[in-house]
Amino acid sequence: MHPRLLKTFLAVARSGNVTRAAAEVNLAQSSVSDQIQALEAELDAPLFTRSRQGLKLTPAGAALKPYAEELLALADETRGAVDAASGRTTGSLSIGALETIAAARLAGWLAGFRAGHPDIDIKLRIAGTGELLRRLSEGEIDVAFCFDRAALDERFAKRSVAAEPLTLIAPPGENRAEVDLATLAERQFVATETGCVYRHMIDRAFSDAGLGKPSLAVEAGSIDAIAGLVAQGCGLALVPRLAVAAALERGEVSEMTWPGPVRAADLVMIWRRRRVQPPALKALLAEMGEDFAPVTPAGDRPRHAASPPS
Repeated sequence: MHPRLLKTFLAVARSGNVTRAAAEVNLAQSSVSDQIQALEAELDAPLFTRSRQGLKLTPAGAALKPYAEELLALADETRGAVDAASGRTTGSLSIGALETIAAARLAGWLAGFRAGHPDIDIKLRIAGTGELLRRLSEGEIDVAFCFDRAALDERFAKRSVAAEPLTLIAPPGENRAEVDLATLAERQFVATETGCVYRHMIDRAFSDAGLGKPSLAVEAGSIDAIAGLVAQGCGLALVPRLAVAAALERGEVSEMTWPGPVRAADLVMIWRRRRVQPPALKALLAEMGEDFAPVTPAGDRPRHAASPPS
């Protein structure tokens, strides 16, 4: 079974739709259909059935899916082993990140890393935490940068790379530097929806401070929207400071010290455990220092970085 056919099969299995799968793997819809038919002919079994909800895996397709994922992962490891044995650090590196992390912390670091490794093709993908973990598990990205939220299964390795301060933002007229917990319990807050990492942060901060759940005025889909709502007096918000640094600089919101015991959020990098890591990913893991500092200055970086734990 050719890896190309397996990759197309997994794209259709994820999306349940030939059109979306074709966009994901950069093929025409007719080519996707042809590849699925070729795979079905090779295996002598139907892999999908049609329903009102889209394409669904048959029992044969469901049986193939974990093997297809494992075979593609093994193909990646094989390429990584050959590149490592050849002493190459070329190749591609697909990085996923939350938008605020990518803009405020990762962009500058990546510029330095790219200068030291001009032969590595870097792709940066922006998504929410749940989507980043899905893409990581399915091999669409090599490493994800997000805020720590929960324990991961044994397929993944994780490293904390920064502790981002949490800040309490308020409308511009509220210039008090500090506020007590009892006062906060009576205020309303603007937060992201349940399930989002930023919502997890505020829920945890309130719980650890013994305040129960925050009283919500509005749920918003992005940090920019939250800052805008706070600026208009809809309520307070507890967010990573890096996410609202620009709004604070412009004076659109004011800043107060969060009095609870949790005052920072761990920013982590997550990658899949493999027997052999691709050289490009090994280089990134080896050179990512604490608080996004390079392990060595850009001009002094070795061409072949030491391997970190897998």
